Amino acid sequence: MLEELEIRDLGPIHHARIAPARGMTAITGETGAGKSMLLSAIRLISGGPAQSRRVGPGAQEAWAQGVFAVAEDNPAVIQAKDAGVDAAVDEGELYLSRTVPVAGRSRSVLSGHTVPRSVLQHVSEHLVTIHGQADQLRIASAARQREVLDAYAGDDALLEAYGKAWNELKAMDDRLDALEHQQADVRQRADYLRESIERINQVDPQPGEDEDLKAKRSRIENAASIQQGVNGAIAALDASQLDSDGDSNGATDLVRHAAQSLRAIRVDGDDTYEKLAQRLDSIEADLSDVVFTLSRQTDDDDDEGDLDAINTRIHDLGELTRRWGPGLADVIAWRDKAAFEVEDLDASPEKLEQLRADRDHLAAKALDAARELSAARVKAAGELGERVTAELAELAMGGSRLEVRVVPRVTESGPDAGDGAGADVARVLDAHGMDDIMFAFTPFPGSEPLPMGSSASGGELSRLMLALELTIAERRGEAADMTFIFDEVDAGVGGKAAAELGRRLAKLARSSQVLVVTHLAQVASWAQEQYVVSKGPTAPDTPDEPGAAGVTTTVTRVDGEDRVREIARMLSGSESGTSLDHARELLAASVE
Repeated sequence: MLEELEIRDLGPIHHARIAPARGMTAITGETGAGKSMLLSAIRLISGGPAQSRRVGPGAQEAWAQGVFAVAEDNPAVIQAKDAGVDAAVDEGELYLSRTVPVAGRSRSVLSGHTVPRSVLQHVSEHLVTIHGQADQLRIASAARQREVLDAYAGDDALLEAYGKAWNELKAMDDRLDALEHQQADVRQRADYLRESIERINQVDPQPGEDEDLKAKRSRIENAASIQQGVNGAIAALDASQLDSDGDSNGATDLVRHAAQSLRAIRVDGDDTYEKLAQRLDSIEADLSDVVFTLSRQTDDDDDEGDLDAINTRIHDLGELTRRWGPGLADVIAWRDKAAFEVEDLDASPEKLEQLRADRDHLAAKALDAARELSAARVKAAGELGERVTAELAELAMGGSRLEVRVVPRVTESGPDAGDGAGADVARVLDAHGMDDIMFAFTPFPGSEPLPMGSSASGGELSRLMLALELTIAERRGEAADMTFIFDEVDAGVGGKAAAELGRRLAKLARSSQVLVVTHLAQVASWAQEQYVVSKGPTAPDTPDEPGAAGVTTTVTRVDGEDRVREIARMLSGSESGTSLDHARELLAASVE
């Protein structure tokens, strides 16, 4: 939901801030006052094109920012985090802003982080939808129409099942293509892999073996100094380990004697010396353990092995790591993976035949999933068309009709993967199923249904989109975290039909936030909030803008009697007693 929209120096608007209602907000004002600048601001923060000519007179840059309230699981938040804006949500809010300088490139900012314009586009897709003459071509695309139909059908589970089957089929197709159409490269690759595997197996490396050998080589090369140091340490600690006839006392003997001397002390009631003797016992045990370990070291050094053999082994292992490393674990992993790849590349006729059979099975599976998805779409299409047509009748478009066409590219009597026609099946499937989808619009009785987008005016398209959004919202049955903006939705509408249009917008506002730019009082009267865009002269030589005399646009929230006067102006162009009474009656009646 859009909590706040702020604008600076965009067109004639020097500064404006609006805080739309959670439900419906009306934007009104005289023709040419600058209402379009509010839509321009929304398009800017949604990643739309930036035009330097929109910068206000005398300003160096234009700036717009939208603050949106979002839930943690909103797809917009996920998009923001995918773009690297980890701290995207600040107390449940997303900030989208855009700066457009007089010269140079625009700057896009998402919650304080500078991002590419495309990020704003992807994030805003989940936050705001604009239905205006400049924005309706999106619904003319087959992809967007498919998305609308699937949203109404609620076929997420079927879409997921089909997507999984399609991906499996494409993966098998890629595998077969590599085997069938790249045989020369495949054979060359297989020969290289086999030779590499054989070379690695000849050496038979073990994980960490090279590091162990290098350590062993280092011990052999330094054996003399190691032996001298170890013997010196043993002699100092316990000379009897080296010379059974030696009569010199080592550190172990001295510590033992010290403990015995302390235990010879007898003082009634004082165990200090006994405790010290126990500590010396512990030291003696540690020293004995060190002597034992050093003695084992001298025994191990006698079995280190042949230095030439170790160097040869290290060299062989080094050859492997230089080619398939960087470590022996990487060499082993590469060999194991290569063994599987060789199995795939050894394209024997039997193997190819088995893979083709597997592929036909996957094609049949994908076709079954596509048919289930198509059946759900066909059912939903008829219902969607009927409900939207009924809504159009309530929006002063009686006689207009929307037909949602779902044309499967394969029928029950078409290609069957089970009889070997899997390739034919794949040609009628794509990543989204087996259907061609078109929204055909009939603007008046007797006219030919034409693709939506080429058969309706801007106002008709806006009302058609309102009818679609109302129908989907009714089907959804719960609030959507989305802001809808309608422009020109009231073109060519008046009287009772205008009041009904306002009521339908208010109905949509029960489940979503709605902003409508309108010149009809019958529409504006249904809004919870109303903002008036007005144009007037700028006072010359003001403290804030010295010498900035000219025309400026202001955006003002109206309520109470101010709103009554604005509704009266919209009704009759004046604020006569009759028009004011009519405005009060209209506001009182525009409540469900």
